[in-house]
Amino acid sequence: MSATALALGAGIGVAGMASATTTPAPSPSVSSSATPDGSTGGGMGKHGGRGGERGVAQASALAEKLGVEEARVTEALQAFREANKPSTPPADGEKPDAAARDAALATSLAEALGIEESKVTAALEELRSEKQAERAAALKSRLDQAVADGKLTQAEADAVTKAVESGVIGGGRH
Repeated sequence: MSATALALGAGIGVAGMASATTTPAPSPSVSSSATPDGSTGGGMGKHGGRGGERGVAQASALAEKLGVEEARVTEALQAFREANKPSTPPADGEKPDAAARDAALATSLAEALGIEESKVTAALEELRSEKQAERAAALKSRLDQAVADGKLTQAEADAVTKAVESGVIGGGRH
């Protein structure tokens, strides 16, 4: 029983991170503020949930993929965040359209950086895919260790993996 709870907790924790880091920035009509990985890029520290080191790392990675200076990307992201600050929190269960948020971020960055929107979109998608692969590898490692430690059976670990991948637990975009 406790092994199942641990497995579900591990899956939810990792997938929750996935959800937090894959949530793209919103369109101007939707209130929120985020970098390509869903963080704001500054302010609340390493584990503050909205920025800190993760936001800086994402700005750096995006700048590298786009072949522009990190400072320009950081400025463009900050301008986008400021233009899209939430005025009211979303209603319970209400989620903004992810595709619209992605498109708005790509359009804004393309305009601010003088780069083709398709290139920005491709870079954002590459970063998201890389992060998803990292999260999947981290989950696999944690589950493999739990199996090796006798905390889970392989079947339980496989069930957690399947639940996360199918979006049953964790809230990630699949």
